[in-house]
Amino acid sequence: MIAPPLSLYIHIPWCVQKCPYCDFNSHGLKQDLPELEYVAHLLDDLSQDIKLVEDRKVNSIFIGGGTPSLFSVEAMGKLLKGVSDRVELSADAEVTLEANPGTLETNKFLGFRQAGINRISIGVQSFQQDKLKSLGRIHDDKQAQVAASYARDAGLNSFNLDLMHGLPQQSMEDALSDLSTAIQQKPPHLSWYQLTIEPNTQFHSKPPVLPDDEILWDIQTQGQKLLKESGYEQYEISGYSLPGQQCRHNLNYWRFGDYIGIGCGAHGKITQIGSDKPQILRTVKVKHPKGYMDLSRPYTDQQWFVEKDELPFEFFMNRLRLVEPCPKQDFEQYTGIDRESAQIQGIFATTIQKGLIQESATHWQVTDLGRRYLNSLLELFV
Repeated sequence: MIAPPLSLYIHIPWCVQKCPYCDFNSHGLKQDLPELEYVAHLLDDLSQDIKLVEDRKVNSIFIGGGTPSLFSVEAMGKLLKGVSDRVELSADAEVTLEANPGTLETNKFLGFRQAGINRISIGVQSFQQDKLKSLGRIHDDKQAQVAASYARDAGLNSFNLDLMHGLPQQSMEDALSDLSTAIQQKPPHLSWYQLTIEPNTQFHSKPPVLPDDEILWDIQTQGQKLLKESGYEQYEISGYSLPGQQCRHNLNYWRFGDYIGIGCGAHGKITQIGSDKPQILRTVKVKHPKGYMDLSRPYTDQQWFVEKDELPFEFFMNRLRLVEPCPKQDFEQYTGIDRESAQIQGIFATTIQKGLIQESATHWQVTDLGRRYLNSLLELFV
């Protein structure tokens, strides 16, 4: 068993208002943003977690939320300076900031870049005003396009547009129009995914009228065709990029890489190999900002070692999201489980017989059928 590449996830939980579909750990602002106080806690949290990873380099940072772009350039600079003082970053580390079009202006974009951000992920969701209103977004269609132009002109290494389909009352024509508008902005990366109704959201308690399954399937197939014709390669279930512009941070997640998670409710995965029994440690931080910033309690709310019999499911739940083939060697090195074991051989005999997986001497490859019925495929690993 070896330690895979390492990333850092930083969670900033505040947003202007909670969107009705959102099940992320986010909190609408009800008072002044305690950004410098929170940054101090984030850095203290990181100082404690780096003891788990010894001297390993961090290859990517993702600052998510909430709406991290609410933070000032000063606070973001202080955060990234504190991170670089505590961990060694790879020379070409990817540093992504999630942003809302309604919280950005030109000077802020430039300031974030100077602070060390080299990739922006913009939560557009739609370019149509009625759809934005139904989703509870604070920006309008013009702000969405302006934010994309800012990102193009800011000298970043890359930027992503987040776009949803299957929205309330959305036709196939509406969805493809949205996607075409996004492509016209020339983002190196597009996250294009279907709206799902999640528990503990406003949409769950008051469900909107969504397109039926036939329309959703037409949107998916026609949208993927449009993306391919426009030069975008699908490398993950909802990830599309121009050649060489995949999100490295997300790739590390799906390849079963390690990541430190700091901030409210952040999750972490750390492979600990400095013992006779290498294990994978999972961590979850205190969820609510008030509790997280309470000096009388630890930042970590839960932590546990993953049981060996759970590792195949955990590995393939991530790895099979990717279009690329899965090296059998990665499974052995990152889980410590023999790929020739009776358990693994039995599972793959079933998946191959069902046409969900193809196998070579060195790789496993999920088929188009397996990708379409991925949840059913993953159940075989439980």
